[in-house]
Amino acid sequence: MEKSIGTIHTLAVGMPKELNYSNGRSMITGIEKQEVQEVYLGKSGFEGDDVADKKHHGGPDRAVCLYPAEHYIQWEQELGKKLPTATFGENLTVTNMLEADVCIGDTYKIGNAVIQITQGRIPCSTIDRYAKADILLKRLIETGYTGYLARVLIEGTISADSTIELIERHPAGISVLYCNEVYYKNNDVGAMKNIQAVDALALDWQQKLEKKIQSLQSRVGK
Repeated sequence: MEKSIGTIHTLAVGMPKELNYSNGRSMITGIEKQEVQEVYLGKSGFEGDDVADKKHHGGPDRAVCLYPAEHYIQWEQELGKKLPTATFGENLTVTNMLEADVCIGDTYKIGNAVIQITQGRIPCSTIDRYAKADILLKRLIETGYTGYLARVLIEGTISADSTIELIERHPAGISVLYCNEVYYKNNDVGAMKNIQAVDALALDWQQKLEKKIQSLQSRVGK
């Protein structure tokens, strides 16, 4: 049964472009997003939205990036400054959908579209460069407040005032925050295998966990 669970704080899209950062250096990145009122979401992502680094970002398992709006308060307090719209390159800044409450495989209806959560976001240094804050990446990993990614099950139009309705909780009940804690802080092979067993988990995360498992098991075997 569908029920309203979250709200959209910001809906944003953007194409890759040059980002200038410290000491005159620059890079091409899609992290900078512009707020929009309505946009179509297809299987590969939002219209007018793309990533520059196709190896580490984007693809069907990572078509939508979401980030909890509540975390902005903490980051702005820690950094002592206001952060830009969609600082973390997210398409949807959402309320009432923290990493602790969202599980891998959960499905949500947003506007006419349906998405399924596939993995926690693996943040990169581009976030520090864009936010002009050299501790933000480190703090995202420490807290597990990384945001998360989703695949598109049903394409459709999303508006800035669309409600976010939970369609189905995944029976495994493994939260994004738990995954982050295991991935970044925990050497528990059993926990990694439990996460791997979730059918909806993104292929990229399956592979990353497998590498960690193999590495840990090889150390034990020595």
